[in-house]
Amino acid sequence: MLKRWGLALALVLAGAGASAARAETGAPDRPKGSLVIIGGGLRANNVEVWQKIVELAGGKGARIAVFPTAAGTPAREAQLTADTLKRYGAQAFVVPVAPRLAGTDALKAADDPATAKAVREAGGAFFTGGDQARITGSLRRADGSNTAVLDALWAMYRRGGVIAGTSAGAAIMSSTMFYDPPPEVLPMLKHGITDGKDVAPGLGFVGEDVFIDQHFLIRGRFARMLPVMLAKGYTLGIGIDENTAAVVGPTRDVTIIGYRGALVLDLAGATVDKAQPNFNVANARISYLDSGDRFNLVSRAYSPGPDKEPLKNIDREHRESIFTTDILGNTSVVNLLEKLTDSDQQRAVGIAFEGPGSKTPERGFEFTFTRVPDTREYATNREDAYSIYRIRMDVRPVKMHLPLYSAD
Repeated sequence: MLKRWGLALALVLAGAGASAARAETGAPDRPKGSLVIIGGGLRANNVEVWQKIVELAGGKGARIAVFPTAAGTPAREAQLTADTLKRYGAQAFVVPVAPRLAGTDALKAADDPATAKAVREAGGAFFTGGDQARITGSLRRADGSNTAVLDALWAMYRRGGVIAGTSAGAAIMSSTMFYDPPPEVLPMLKHGITDGKDVAPGLGFVGEDVFIDQHFLIRGRFARMLPVMLAKGYTLGIGIDENTAAVVGPTRDVTIIGYRGALVLDLAGATVDKAQPNFNVANARISYLDSGDRFNLVSRAYSPGPDKEPLKNIDREHRESIFTTDILGNTSVVNLLEKLTDSDQQRAVGIAFEGPGSKTPERGFEFTFTRVPDTREYATNREDAYSIYRIRMDVRPVKMHLPLYSAD
């Protein structure tokens, strides 16, 4: 693993270096290309996502640069990815910039003029999964400046090419990325984040105003984005589920394609009680975008997929209170939002606590989800699929009385 503090320091400095490099090129602020940001776990049979990558790179015969930079076994990952892209009609070639690739020096390879030229002239690039620190550590020099290959990627993207990435390849898309965070979500809510450890600069292809996370629903990660967004001043975050992609076009329109969906967190109107020492946030908005839904990063307007219709009160079921004891469990938050949408209730509540092995097992958080006037809900009867926009979310610290249960 490349989690050395020297690299962390270089990454912290990298944001300024990247901005300076972009300014030196004199290129327009808005690239003409697209991004395909995949939440990890992309399967070879996900026709919609793979075909979209090839289409955006120029269609059949398009040259796509494969970056196995993040992978622990880069030769294998590169071959698998290149073979899949070729199956969907692309001419894929491997970029030998990877710390774990035998017989190569990643930083030296990232400054090779011939490699940079091939990337610049390609129609697209694809970053595999693995460790995102390997990507930023290989494409930026120790002083934070761009390597020739990173400049070539920006040039290709600005010209109209596509940059795709899965898992670690998705994390690098925002200007701040998760670097080496704890595996569980609750410690980040309890203790906050540390620069150079939990987060570090990404490559920023999606812009400075959107935070990206991956493996989002299946691993229950939605809440770990909150402390990062608040600490770094983001008001918009997108978390993408596995085998699913968010396609970001040059007009900043986002379309969700693939297996499931993505969550959007909007903190533009959120507030924090600074008198409260523990993490809290009020009046945030959480939205679930199903496959086929669209969202604009500038206007923040949502558009449901073509098969969706607005839910009416007559369509909703009567339920008792909607509650879960594990809001951070796999897919729990979307399951809860769907129950709320398909009910006559106005709010749902979920809580989260750590196990008895925690230093503070009694400390946890309550998440309250409430319908508000600007909430919009859509569904399709054919697949029982939902699109849920602008549900109010409030998070507050709570304490559990211990012991919670006894043997008698």
